[in-house]
Amino acid sequence: MTTDTITKPASGGVTLTARAAAHVKTLFERQGHSDHALRIKVAGGGCSGLSYKLDHDAEPKADDRVYEFDGLKVFVDLKSSLYLAGMSVDYSDDLLDAGFKFINPNAQHSCGCGESFSV
Repeated sequence: MTTDTITKPASGGVTLTARAAAHVKTLFERQGHSDHALRIKVAGGGCSGLSYKLDHDAEPKADDRVYEFDGLKVFVDLKSSLYLAGMSVDYSDDLLDAGFKFINPNAQHSCGCGESFSV
């Protein structure tokens, strides 16, 4: 299988900030998955109807979009990419607001925690 890796995605791609990529790499190293990629997908659920899911994966699937940021590969399946086009993922380590932040231009509504959205 041939997969193109996108390091600077076009306006329709997903981006990760350097801070988010560094945090994911640290988490994966602690879990013994330093050679895995981050998988970002959309699933039904959450108080707004759709939710972001983050996981690790060793290999891309046939329909995945593959991106790379600061040495971290990111896999997004074709269906999820329709909801995530132009989205940026950041990480905050603020005491009261720590966690991943999803900045999604496609989300018309999102819940207070920022983990679910609707389009």
